[in-house]
Amino acid sequence: MRALFDLVHPADALFFCHAINRLRASGAEIRIVSRHKDVLVPLLDESRLEHMPITRAATGRWQLARELLERDARLFKVVRDFRPHVMVGFGGVAIAHIGTLTGIPSIAFYDTEHATLQTRLTLPFISEWHVPAGWTGREAKGRTFRFPGSKAAAYLHPDHFKPSPDAARAAGWDPSRDNFLVRTVEWRATHDSGRDGLSVDQLREIVGFLGERGKVHISAEGNLPDDMEPLRYRGSAVQYHHLLSHCRLQCGESITVASEAVALGVPVLLQIDREYCYIRQQEDAGLIDRLHPGDCVKEALACVLGRDQEDYRQRSRAFMTASGDLNAYIVDQINRLGGAPR
Repeated sequence: MRALFDLVHPADALFFCHAINRLRASGAEIRIVSRHKDVLVPLLDESRLEHMPITRAATGRWQLARELLERDARLFKVVRDFRPHVMVGFGGVAIAHIGTLTGIPSIAFYDTEHATLQTRLTLPFISEWHVPAGWTGREAKGRTFRFPGSKAAAYLHPDHFKPSPDAARAAGWDPSRDNFLVRTVEWRATHDSGRDGLSVDQLREIVGFLGERGKVHISAEGNLPDDMEPLRYRGSAVQYHHLLSHCRLQCGESITVASEAVALGVPVLLQIDREYCYIRQQEDAGLIDRLHPGDCVKEALACVLGRDQEDYRQRSRAFMTASGDLNAYIVDQINRLGGAPR
C-alpha cells in the first residue's frame, strides 16, 4: 500500500509519527509532504522522517488562501507522481480537494470544532472525517467517525512515550527545584481571528508567582517582553515533551499543550475563551483547572499547586489507559481505506 501524509503543523508530525512507523514496518510505502510552519520541519528532521516541504505558512486570510491554492497545485503534482492508494492528514483541506480531483480516498483526523473556515473547505470533499468522541462541531454526513480520548494519546500515551531526565535536563530542566512551563499563543491561525489570550500583566503575574517557587520556562509562539525573553524555551522540538513531563505545573492558553500536560500527568491551569470537546472531557475528569476572567491569578495557581501530585498522576494514567491505543485505530482506518495495492 502507498500512503501519502500531508503534514502542515508540528502537532501533525507528533500525531502521525507512530502510525507512519507502524505502516512502514508492515511494508507500506510512505510519502510525506510538509510545510514550513513553526518547528514542523526541524521536528520531522529530528524524528528522521523524510519529507518534502511544498509551501511556507502564510499569515492573514488572503495570504492563507493563496497558500492553499499553491499547496493544492503542488500536492497534485506529488500525487500524480507517487500514485497513493490513500491520502492522510490532520484537518485535511488539501488532500480533500486533491482526492476529489483524482478519485483517491482521503482520510482526515481533527479536533477543533471552532475552525469553521477549515471545515467548510474540507467536509464537502473529504472521504472520511475522524473526530474525538465528544465532538460537537460540523460533521461530514455519513462519513464521520469518532475515536476515544484526545490526539495527545497518539504520541504521549505511556505505552509510546518514556520521559527522559537527560533530555529534560538538556532542554533546561533544573532537577534541584520545581519547574513550570508557561505557554503563550500568537493567535494567527484562521480559527483564531479576533481572539486573544493572556494579557502582558497576567503573564507577568503568572511568571512572578511561579518564579518565586521554582524555574519558569516560557514556550512562546510570538514575541515576549524584554524582561521575559531570557525565560524562553530554547530546547529542541524533540526535547520539549521530556521537559514538560518533568514540570510541576503547566499554565497558559494552548489547548494542545494543556492536553499534552494531562497525558504526562502534569497539572494544568488553562485560560481559553471557547469550549473544546476533549478539553471538556479532561476538565470533567478533574485533570484541568480553568482560569476564568476575573479570577485571581495567584489564588488559581496556588489552588492547582496545592493538589496532591501522586493522586493527579494516577487519575491521569487511568484517563489515558481508558483512551486505548489510538495509534492502532489510526493505522486500522488507513489500511481499511487504502485497501490492497492495485
